[in-house]
Amino acid sequence: MRAYSEIIPHLPSIQMFRVRGRRPTMTPMSVEGVRAEPGSAEPRDAVIEHRETAPARSELTEPERRLWAAYPAGTWVELGADLPAEDAGPERTVRAEVIAALLLGACDPEPGRVQAVRLRGARVTGVLDVSGGTVGCALRLKECRLEEAPDFDNAQTRQIRMTDCRMPGFGGGGLRADGYLSLSGSVIDGQLRLPRAQLAEGLRLNGTRISNPGNWALFSGALSIEGGTFARDADITGAVRLVGARMGGGVFLQGATLRNPGGYALIADSVVVEDAMECSQGFTAEGTVRLRGARINGTLSFDQAALIGGDRALRLGQAQIEELILTPRQPIQGAVSLVYAHIGVLLDDVATWPKQLRLNGCTYQSLRGRGIAGRIAWVSRDPEGFRPQPYEQLAAWYRRDGNDNLARKTLLAKQRARRATLGRIGRLGGYLLDWTVGYGYRAWLAAVWLALLTAVGTTVFGLEPPRSLRGPDERPHFHALVYTLDLMVPFGAFGQREAWDPTGWTQWVAYALIVSGWILATALVAGVTRVLRPN
Repeated sequence: MRAYSEIIPHLPSIQMFRVRGRRPTMTPMSVEGVRAEPGSAEPRDAVIEHRETAPARSELTEPERRLWAAYPAGTWVELGADLPAEDAGPERTVRAEVIAALLLGACDPEPGRVQAVRLRGARVTGVLDVSGGTVGCALRLKECRLEEAPDFDNAQTRQIRMTDCRMPGFGGGGLRADGYLSLSGSVIDGQLRLPRAQLAEGLRLNGTRISNPGNWALFSGALSIEGGTFARDADITGAVRLVGARMGGGVFLQGATLRNPGGYALIADSVVVEDAMECSQGFTAEGTVRLRGARINGTLSFDQAALIGGDRALRLGQAQIEELILTPRQPIQGAVSLVYAHIGVLLDDVATWPKQLRLNGCTYQSLRGRGIAGRIAWVSRDPEGFRPQPYEQLAAWYRRDGNDNLARKTLLAKQRARRATLGRIGRLGGYLLDWTVGYGYRAWLAAVWLALLTAVGTTVFGLEPPRSLRGPDERPHFHALVYTLDLMVPFGAFGQREAWDPTGWTQWVAYALIVSGWILATALVAGVTRVLRPN
């Protein structure tokens, strides 16, 4: 191990280098950027590439000496048991350049031990910059205050744990971590950047507070996480962007709060989630949640969540979801769009859906939850007007569920909604079909009208019999009931109509019965044809 006493005399002229094919080193310029092996006078054979020049400093402070000495064995250095103040003194201050130098291999490990940087309760000054470097050890910061946002852009690292810390941001664009990245419990007053990052063992943001109002709080694109994403009880002000992310191991946002009123609280178009995506158990989104084109190979749950989106609360257009649980703790505030989404099982509570609901093109294999009968109104909430497909989809599910009565009611509601889109003549014909036979879905109405008109005709012609048109030997015996039926049947079948002729005001009753018969017959044929004809 190279002791820190050997480094101190050269600190004013220290430069940082990246060694091709070897661990990056921090080396005195007196040996031209090439460090000798411990105990050897000959430098290592390596090709050196200049990286950047660190600021001049005369010596390591006492906390830095402790950290340097603890690194080879990976032991903890505790400078305090709480988060230091912004103006903490030198006894709790460590320069970021010293931490970066250790991460990039400025000190040799101790044989038989695992090197690591483990620091607690420190105020870290300067920029912790390992961008583009290879970090061969774990970083563990706890209850530390970082004055500048750490820069891990395009770095290759192992496990990074910066828990219960405070920092003005975090740069991890292109970061490749063999372990997981944990910022749990930390406060980030700025942006967490992870575009194109690859995290082999997961991302942990449990209890993390990120504040970047009016901008991206968590910004990423093409993020790849294999070990699961955990942000339980996180509090994020600003938009969260996970567009094109690949989230293995699931996404768990139970109890998290995302705040971006008037904008997107969460935008995760084309995200692929293996296992579950839990936006549940106290999850709150103040702003629009958009997962357009997402593929959830498991459950997407909004159980006991609050979706407060203003004009638009939830957009799942073209998403593919094995199971969608939409049972929020309060009615959804803002429109919901499931346009052309494909859902295996939809578990919801109809009472919590908003007034505006876009379901055109949405398909589902099964519906679960309360308010099954109330779904006829559920499919009629499209703000753009009548859409036939949601009615057909609902009726098809009712049939699969064995509820033919509700299927007929759904299709009747479809015809009534369609009627509003027709012209005056079309609407008149629609009303006629509806009143008489319920568009064919309520054929029993024809029997009701028939019974009512028969009773009226029998009574009228029983009191005022028609006059005979034939002689006594040629005419059939008059019967008021049979005469009424003969008038209503479009083609006389009982011989009463040709033998008897109504007189006076009863003529108008006869005409009305004849017209009603034709209308009933026509409506019944049209309605039955509509039902039997493929939709």
